[in-house]
Amino acid sequence: MNALKALAGVDDDLLVIDDEVIAPICHLKTEHLKSTNPRLHSDETLLALAVSSRGNAIAAQLMDSINKLKGCDAHFSVIISPTDENLYRTLGINVSCEPKFEQRRFYHK
Repeated sequence: MNALKALAGVDDDLLVIDDEVIAPICHLKTEHLKSTNPRLHSDETLLALAVSSRGNAIAAQLMDSINKLKGCDAHFSVIISPTDENLYRTLGINVSCEPKFEQRRFYHK
């Protein structure tokens, strides 16, 4: 999200995704899909941004900047999930990460 804000020239401190969009997604994840983690993954965040862009010009501006991510580099301090890795590959983002898992597991579920 921060990279999109930078590419679109949007202030980093500005909240772009509406709470009215995030709350029902988190509720769905925890109450119906039985996830213990209500935080949005990268793909879910992009979907929330897309929904927010219907009534939010700044969110629409970020959506228009997604193709500018192609060729960018992203480094993570932990090993990211295969889902996130596939998303970044689809977007054309070059990914590197530290050889450390986020939690004390040696694999991703």
